Amino acid sequence: MKDESMKKEYYHALVERNSTYDGIFFAGIKTTGVFCHATCPARKPHYENCLFYETAEEALLAGFRPCKRCNPLSFPQKQSPLIQKMVALVEENPEKRWKDSDFNELGIHAATARRQFKKNYNMTFVQYARARRMGIAMKSIRTGEKVINTQIDIGYISSSGFHDAFSKIMGRTPNRSKQIKMLYADWIDTPLGPMVSIVDENFLYLLEFADRRGLEREIERLRNRLNASIIPGKTDRSDQIRNELNDYFNKGLNTFKTPIMFFGSDFQKSVWEQLLKIRMGETATYKDLAGLIGNPKAVRAIGNANGANQLAIIIPCHRVIQSDGALGGYGGGLERKKWLLEHEKSIQ
Repeated sequence: MKDESMKKEYYHALVERNSTYDGIFFAGIKTTGVFCHATCPARKPHYENCLFYETAEEALLAGFRPCKRCNPLSFPQKQSPLIQKMVALVEENPEKRWKDSDFNELGIHAATARRQFKKNYNMTFVQYARARRMGIAMKSIRTGEKVINTQIDIGYISSSGFHDAFSKIMGRTPNRSKQIKMLYADWIDTPLGPMVSIVDENFLYLLEFADRRGLEREIERLRNRLNASIIPGKTDRSDQIRNELNDYFNKGLNTFKTPIMFFGSDFQKSVWEQLLKIRMGETATYKDLAGLIGNPKAVRAIGNANGANQLAIIIPCHRVIQSDGALGGYGGGLERKKWLLEHEKSIQ
């Protein structure tokens, strides 16, 4: 959130414990690592130690955990016993990847948990658990802190437990082996929500919205393919893509020049190369792309290749629409796709 006047309005509401703002924003407190709702009874932090989010998921992905005093997930309505139990289980083991079989062992129907979370928070339980888990890694990326300095804010007492959780997402801290490649992850705030870049000294390997479903597995595939360890940090490439994105969102850029490296099958690469040829402000259909690569029957496969794209906005899969003019799918969400297309038309 970049609007300074809005930040001050939310901070004033937080200080005054204004109940009309409950559910309107969530405040992330840098000094404690928790996020709260507007009427939290805890001692109020200084303005410079507050970050504000419109949804609980955004606060979780930024690395904040729910405040135990104000229970921000109790708004807009009180938690049911089931939700209280599920939130507590996540806090006991934040790095856990939940499966349907886990619910069965607890005597909980997965669909029930999914439905109740969706009704209360506009996200499923799996989304909640994933956001909490990804927040472990994102906390270090967002602040640029070393991993060891982050574990207390995240809520881990055991440093070994924290490192296990971090490594499951971002890869283990490299040892002295020269065969391990170093990649650096950076956090980029944008008008459409935070993005994560992963680079080395020469290329951009990944650029995704932090809340993208499947991001965790994208990161896992990348580090396994390259035998890499990913740590918080910046290089010239991360600074370059940050600056270019800022210019793009401010309507001052229509061609990205950050050197990129993408991995995929020959077919996927052929699709991505065609995507790069779609000019800003224009669109193409899946059928158009199938014709351009010389395989008219590959419409569905092209959709899958779009979904496998790890360089959001840079490789513009958002410019691909259905033959009837409908937007079709987009890994970052249809609202973002619509926004991006309208934004790019306004740049021309």
